[in-house]
Amino acid sequence: KPHKSWKQLTSCYGGCLTCSDSNGCLSCKPRYFFLLDRLGMRQVGMCLLSCPSGYYHIRSRDINKCSKCQLDCDCDFTGNFCTRCRAGHYLYRGKCQESCPEGLKPNDRLRECVFDCAADCDTCLDEDTCTRCRQGLYLLQGKCHSACPEEFFANEQLMECKPQVHCEVGEWGSWSPCFRGGSTCGFKLGEQIRTRDVLLVTPSNSHPCPAVSEKRDCISKKKKCPGQSGGKQRDRKNKTDRKIRSSRQEGSERENGKQMRDWADAVNRNITKSWPARNT
Repeated sequence: KPHKSWKQLTSCYGGCLTCSDSNGCLSCKPRYFFLLDRLGMRQVGMCLLSCPSGYYHIRSRDINKCSKCQLDCDCDFTGNFCTRCRAGHYLYRGKCQESCPEGLKPNDRLRECVFDCAADCDTCLDEDTCTRCRQGLYLLQGKCHSACPEEFFANEQLMECKPQVHCEVGEWGSWSPCFRGGSTCGFKLGEQIRTRDVLLVTPSNSHPCPAVSEKRDCISKKKKCPGQSGGKQRDRKNKTDRKIRSSRQEGSERENGKQMRDWADAVNRNITKSWPARNT
């Protein structure tokens, strides 16, 4: 039987499943994290969708809860790695330390141990690769320069040396349909073409633009053009037509010959009938 000070779900606030007047939330709804905080002499429970800074998430079958990070840092969601250190500590390999190892120096702004960069470098990846230069210098390929070399211009906003743009072109378009001789039908081997636009051209003494069109060979599924018959089919049709014409001609000649013979026989019979009989 629940303790008499517990309230039912309908009486609890926020993500609380059960709660009491004196201690706040005692358990949470699904997907909420239980956080136990101190209020004066009392401990008060809260149910949150995510843990606040300085805490990390712990999920289990029985309860999801927020657990406090180490005293000297904010940590990731597992609690195993610090993500930012408290003042006076410096982050190194996921831990907060009061001093940095040899070869590194403390960065008070980042609260991290960073490489001891070159004299003209403000921040760096290592001793040889600068990521930001000191004031008035320009970054180029991990090094700092007082002026940008030829073929580069100084970007004052980023304080970096950027390549001179002689001709800027857009992205390649899609490949065209496979074609040959201006036609897209009646062949097997053809070519495709694609193009891109020129977006920016600097004065005439600049370098020429790169190619804005290119082509490649392609294989097409051979299909007949409208109104076109295949060559072999056309030859077979012509041969068949010739046979039909020849057969008709032979039949006509036979019929004409038969008619002539019948006519000649009829004439002979009529002559024989009309010829007078001789007296013996």
